[in-house]
Amino acid sequence: MTRFCAAILAALFVCVTAQPGAAQDVTLTSRDGAVEISGNLLGFDGEFYRVDTIYGELTVDGSGVLCEGPGCPDLTNFVAEVRFSGAPAVGRLLLPALMAAFGQKEGYDVTRVDGADGHRAIYRFEDRQTGALRGRFHFHLTNSDEGFADLLANEADIVMSLRELRPDEARLAEDAGIGDLTDRRRSRVLALDALVPLVTPDNPVRSITTTQLASVLAGEIDNWQDLGGPDAPIAVHLLAAETGLGQATEDRMLLGETRAFAAEARRHPSLTTLVHSVTRDPFALGIGSRTDKATLRELALTGECGFETTATRRAVKTEDYPLTAPVFLYSPARRFPRLVREFLAYTRSPAAQLVIRRAGYVDQLPEEIAIDAQGDRFANAVLRAGEDVSLEDLQQMVRVLTPLKRLTTTFRFEPGSARLDAQSRSNVTQLAQALERGLYDTRRLVFVGFSDGDGPAGPNRQIARKRAAAVREAVVAAAETANLSRLRIETQAFGEAMPMACDDSEWGRRANRRVEVWVR
Repeated sequence: MTRFCAAILAALFVCVTAQPGAAQDVTLTSRDGAVEISGNLLGFDGEFYRVDTIYGELTVDGSGVLCEGPGCPDLTNFVAEVRFSGAPAVGRLLLPALMAAFGQKEGYDVTRVDGADGHRAIYRFEDRQTGALRGRFHFHLTNSDEGFADLLANEADIVMSLRELRPDEARLAEDAGIGDLTDRRRSRVLALDALVPLVTPDNPVRSITTTQLASVLAGEIDNWQDLGGPDAPIAVHLLAAETGLGQATEDRMLLGETRAFAAEARRHPSLTTLVHSVTRDPFALGIGSRTDKATLRELALTGECGFETTATRRAVKTEDYPLTAPVFLYSPARRFPRLVREFLAYTRSPAAQLVIRRAGYVDQLPEEIAIDAQGDRFANAVLRAGEDVSLEDLQQMVRVLTPLKRLTTTFRFEPGSARLDAQSRSNVTQLAQALERGLYDTRRLVFVGFSDGDGPAGPNRQIARKRAAAVREAVVAAAETANLSRLRIETQAFGEAMPMACDDSEWGRRANRRVEVWVR
């Protein structure tokens, strides 16, 4: 009785829909018969019932009640179910690779059943020893927009997205009782990709500044001659506006500016058609993906100050490359069946990160970079030091960092905000879980703040120090079960002393406003 009532009063989570379709009548009765609740069964995850009652939506511990009615699930042969919807690239390649590896590890045979329309598939998890069906993962392969629409309509449980949640989608989710999808517990970065400017191999242009690239896409620069190339028009190719990567391109390239992409730009429904079209045109420039560029060549991104970067695996992982494009999974405040929870936990494991790399994406497994492998960064710090950064400042930075190694886990902030960006919010969880597992026990962990060069060096250093402290506090708060007495956690700040990009654009300034993590 007490347990049953406690379960009702503590109804903080909702669970995944057990059987897609209409809700059915059930009556839940406490084992002593003292409490009875009737309503429509909205879901069962193998442990908890979710019921729509006259008291509202309740989540009830199944071990404390008896279920009667046509909607009662089969407790003996329970099958975990979950519905994914959204980006086809994630649902056709990345998640299937992870499910296959997870199944191999946990003793499941994973088979796929394709839908008649080509946009749906079901992955069946069968016990390798008994052949019993343990789970069905349903996939609806559309685009990021449709994924969020399906979630809001209760036709999906997890959204696969190649762009970040829109503010209006977040408001609608709150209104629908789904919860705050911007919370780090509701969104996770599954893997990392990057947007890259692509040209044919024989194009003589090797690099482009970020401001030039934005002007090309807006139609303000329309001839290769303006970029140091031949006297020929630039044919711009972009992904369609309804695709996740097409929307991510707009988010990353325009950064909220009022100008739009050129009306003459050719739009493509998929990366395959974009790459094919650019390959056939020596004067084309396309914005594509690092994971799928075939024989095309990537233009290096640079700035007026000459600092240059390409989408290497390490540059994408640290987010030093300015056009990093995370692959997201969004889910509501909903309790999933154990099989689904175990799979989602697996996607963060070191084994899963290797699968992600083999699929062509950039993983999030932290790497340690010795200072002697960062000569270009320190050389740039010396070359780009402004009047407010003294030799003594640079020497102090080198003295502090020389005994340490940089982690590829980096934290950056949303434009014009002190709020961590989506990838960094996911990094908080990743690093906190590493602390909970004791991976940095007996070691020294230093959060190091850096700023852009806009404004006096002194205040910039203070801002960088506050950001480093804020990130440290966020990680410590998330590491709820970690024994922090087993390691040293510190903060440092060097302001504008080591820029990662030029300060001549918002892109560059955003790249420079960061908190790095160094270890010894």
